[in-house]
Order: sequence, then structure tokens, then C-alpha cells
Amino acid sequence: MFDGDDIHVDIVVPNKKRYLSLIGNIAEEVARALDNYGGDREALAYHLNLVLTEAMVNAIEHSSPSDTDNTVRVCIFIEQDDLCVRVYDHGQGFDIDLVPSPDIEELNERGRGIFLIRTLMDEVTYRRTEAGNVLEMHKRVG
Repeated sequence: MFDGDDIHVDIVVPNKKRYLSLIGNIAEEVARALDNYGGDREALAYHLNLVLTEAMVNAIEHSSPSDTDNTVRVCIFIEQDDLCVRVYDHGQGFDIDLVPSPDIEELNERGRGIFLIRTLMDEVTYRRTEAGNVLEMHKRVG
């Protein structure tokens, strides 16, 4: 079991795509730092990079284009045996339950982010708060 002092990353970046690789690399390093994780760390690192990159792209693309001062906040922490990743944004928001699964037969580059996030993580929720929107993703690591 992980204790609460293992990992807590909290980073705020400008609402720009040039920070995607930075956030993805941080997620990979978090996966590699999980001492008690018994699974494939490299696969977990890749999956965390992918889901965070997808979440960031959605947050950036759906934010208000008129407000260039918007930021995206990413929090990664361990809560018991659960890796929790939260992505906070100031965009228009959406109902995650209304996002359809993509047509796998169609080679469309768009519309697969939420599907990938749901597939790779154990639990995914999205909610609006007074401070903005929060996409919360959980992965059991214990």
C-alpha cells in the first residue's frame, strides 16, 4: 500500500500545445517512480502520457479562444492504492456521458481522446466547479 507522502505533483501551464510533451514526460516519470507498483511500469508510463496528452489537448482546444491567459492545471497524486490524475481547465465544459465511442472502422483523427482515456484508466469523471472544469482519472496501482 502507498502512503500519502509518495507522490504529489501540481503544475499549472499556459493553455498552449507546446507544453503537451512536458506534461506527458512528467506523467511518465511519475509512473516510473511508483516503487510498489507490480505491473509493467513502461506500459503505465506510456498510458499516463497518452491520457494526459489527450486530456490537455481537449482542455486547450475547447477553451475560450478569446481568453489567451487561460491555464491548464494538472494534479497527480497517490490516494491509498489509487493513482489520481486531475486536469483543470476553464473551457466551455461538456457532458462526458454524451460523448459517443468512435467508429473504429473510420480513420478519423478526431474524437478518440475520451474513448482512449476511458479505455486506459479505471475510472473517469468530469464535472464543472466554480473554479472551472475537472477531468478526474483514476488508475489502481496497488
